[in-house]
Order: sequence, then structure tokens, then C-alpha cells
Amino acid sequence: MRDADAHLLIVDDDERIRGLLQKFLIRNGFLVSAARDAGHARRILSGLDFDLIVLDVMMPGEDGISLTRAIRETSQTPILLLTARAETEDRIKGLEAGADDYLAKPFEPKELLLRINAILRRMPEIGAEAAAPKLLTLGPIRYDIERGEMWKGDDLVRLTATESQLMRIFSAKPGEPISRAKLVEDLGRDKGQAQERAVDVQITRLRRKLEADPKSPRYLQTVRGAGYMLAPD
Repeated sequence: MRDADAHLLIVDDDERIRGLLQKFLIRNGFLVSAARDAGHARRILSGLDFDLIVLDVMMPGEDGISLTRAIRETSQTPILLLTARAETEDRIKGLEAGADDYLAKPFEPKELLLRINAILRRMPEIGAEAAAPKLLTLGPIRYDIERGEMWKGDDLVRLTATESQLMRIFSAKPGEPISRAKLVEDLGRDKGQAQERAVDVQITRLRRKLEADPKSPRYLQTVRGAGYMLAPD
């Protein structure tokens, strides 16, 4: 999809911030809806589909991390968390809940725009033409490289935007270790130890979808001193 075609949902209890973000993103070509809290967001999400959700963590009542978990039970819509907390652990909790990225407050609107566009570009685009599939077999899992789709039997395995991008990265180099630093770079993230740890969290979540025993991975392996490697059958 072109970024400007995207429909975004902004969820923030601060009316001023909510309004400013909505105006800024509309000026940059997005269709934007807004919710004042988690309950309001749930009502909107029950009737509309979105391409990306920008979600504040610290809200009265149900917080953004809890709402992220709830959304992930039924949807793989990309989620970008806004948090005033600087501690790495709080950001990790958001990623573990299923968020695709986070941005600490205060932030420049331009940085938010760049992060939104980066997430949208990571979403797989399915071509209309029926190209011959290139498949990787991972036990009962099949991964269609060209379509960016993962299947278990006849069931499509839902992947988040970040998980989908990781599979594209690994499937381009099966059997080759890829360092955490390289994964951070290929995901379009800022360099740093915190981002490498965030990649570890995403790998853990991806293994739950790939592996019969995620704690003893057969297909998405850790290569000591080298990073991670996809090892198809």
C-alpha cells in the first residue's frame, strides 16, 4: 500500500495531543480516526479496520499494553506505542504484548511520521498476479517467500508487521546466521543495545508460531556468537 492510503487510529487520553497528532497526520495524507481511551478504541475497532494503531501506554482505566494484548487476540494490525517511560523494561513489555514499535514522549512529529511510514513499508504486499510460489518447509509450517505468507496445514498463520519482515529477512538467507545488529539495521530501527534486545523479544514471539517447542528451537536457531539462523527442512 502507499503510505498515504493508510487509515490510522490514534488512541490517547490527552485531548490536546490527540488533536495535534490527528491534524499533523491528516496534513501528511493519512485518513485518521481518534479515540480518547481504551474503551472508546474498542468500540471503534469493532466496526472499522485500520492499517496502523498509534496507542498511548499511560491512560486512565485500561492501559495501552493491556489493550495491545486484547487487540492481538483477534488482529495483527500494526501497533506503535507512545510511552513517557524511558525504562527499557517498560518498552519490552509493550513489545511482548504484541506492539511493533515504540516511541518515547516527548517526540518530534516528524519522527512519528517516519516510524509510521517504516512500519507500513514492512507490511507484506500481495501481488495480484499468481506467481509460482517459492516455499520453505519448516516442519508442519510452510512459508511462501514471494507472498510473505505462513501456513500451518490449511490455516494461515497471522504475523505482525515486524514478524513478517523478520521472516522475509531470514528466508532471503536460509542456513546463514544473521547478527542482531544486522537485524536491527534491516528492520529500519535505531542502532543500540536496547533495540537488539527488542529484536530478541520479537524472535521469541516468532518462535512461538514456528516451533513445536519454542524453548528448544529447531528451525529458528540461535548461533552462538553469530546471531540467529533460519534452518528449513
